[in-house]
Amino acid sequence: MRHTMVLLAVLYGWLVGMGTDTRADDPAPQGFVKLFNGKDLNNWKVHAGKKDVWGVDNGVMYVSGGGGGWLMTEEEYSDFELRLEFKLPKMGNSGVGIRAPMIGDPAYQGIEIQLLDDPNWKGLRPTQFCGAIYDVVGPSAKALKPFGEWNAMRIVAKGRKVEVELNGTKIVDANLDDYPDKFKAHPGLLRKSGHIGLQSYNYRVEFKNIFLKKL
Repeated sequence: MRHTMVLLAVLYGWLVGMGTDTRADDPAPQGFVKLFNGKDLNNWKVHAGKKDVWGVDNGVMYVSGGGGGWLMTEEEYSDFELRLEFKLPKMGNSGVGIRAPMIGDPAYQGIEIQLLDDPNWKGLRPTQFCGAIYDVVGPSAKALKPFGEWNAMRIVAKGRKVEVELNGTKIVDANLDDYPDKFKAHPGLLRKSGHIGLQSYNYRVEFKNIFLKKL
């Protein structure tokens, strides 16, 4: 009986450790580097917003609401694979900026990958759903988890190709040259490199395990 109880305790501890979410301090996959160290906002800076909206809590980066503009990496990147996890509240709205300059709105001067609690917004255009290249390319499938749960996103930018994967499902596979009618409103589609950013829009949004590999 004693051996059985010990075995059950070990098994319970293993299952609790596994959980449904990855930890906030997962090691970087092989070949990747951490963009967020899990402790502070070192190597990030706020663009066009208030700094006090951004913070770190128990290994998780968060934006507490609107007014924070964008939190941008200090370093610029060209071709890369980016992995991150995010958690949205009900009606949460945010975005991942890529190849963005430190001027203007990264959604237009760079490229924004939309983060949105789709089910609780009405009247969305196809290019506004979660995972879209905002206002340019809509996702081909829906893979978003319910609000309050962690989602895993993978973004690959290589030359003129941008791919987005959400929770293991590829939802965008785009050649930016196929959208010349968008270049005027979105000059960022023509950029070859820039900063990576996270958007402050309305409610608290959380991020963790932000990893990047240069290609």
